Amino acid sequence: MNEAWIVSGLAGLFGLMMGSFLNVCSLRWPVDQSVVAPRSRCPSCLEAVQWYDNVPVVSWLILGAKCRTCAEPISVQYPLVELATGLMWAGVFAAHGPTWEAVRGGVFLTMLFGISISDARFYIIPDEFSLGGTVIGLGMSFLPGGIDWVTAAIGAAVGYAVLWLVGVGGTWMIKKISPGRLEEAGVDQAMGGGDIKMMMMVGSFVGVWGVAQTVFIGSLLALIVFGPIASMSKRLIPLGVFLAAAAAIAYGWGPQMLDWYLTEIVGIT
Repeated sequence: MNEAWIVSGLAGLFGLMMGSFLNVCSLRWPVDQSVVAPRSRCPSCLEAVQWYDNVPVVSWLILGAKCRTCAEPISVQYPLVELATGLMWAGVFAAHGPTWEAVRGGVFLTMLFGISISDARFYIIPDEFSLGGTVIGLGMSFLPGGIDWVTAAIGAAVGYAVLWLVGVGGTWMIKKISPGRLEEAGVDQAMGGGDIKMMMMVGSFVGVWGVAQTVFIGSLLALIVFGPIASMSKRLIPLGVFLAAAAAIAYGWGPQMLDWYLTEIVGIT
């Protein structure tokens, strides 16, 4: 078997385990619960899950998507998150090989995935993902293969500043154009603090140009996909979900997109 396939497969297995832990983080951190204790348990009967029932994807299939103790259904979210995270880790190692950049990419994409789950379900982006992720991003910038620490630090600062300015400007504009709209939605700001801190984390991994691409693509996706729903239901747009997707795109294809824009649109050769 080709060595690259072996490395990618092992990374995928590691990603499955990361996905199992990501389920815990994305469900507990938004409600201020520890990810250490109590150990994994059934959400219905609260019985602790034994290690042999906690094998990523496999245990869910063997148990028939039901708790061994109370036979209540177990959400399909658990195996889907595990499988998706495993595929992400396999993908970055297939793209970069057994390098530090592959590790950096796997960590970044995993945190983005956790942010999207938390924001979609709770409208909360935990500081553990955003602030903790910023520290990790800055630390990993000293590893070979990615952006350097100066670029990471500037990216983090710009990411925070840009979203903060968008939030302040958006709040002012909404209050001028549609007084009372924010109060109807149950908020007092157009941009949540979690989104702002999240972009600081994103900047620490992808730099200034990555921040620009993330904000543009994420805002566009949010308006196209969720904008009509939000306008009719008056629900808040979980912007973190779309920013996370955009950041993943910026990480994977950002340089190529920038080269295309400068060459084909601006005309710089």
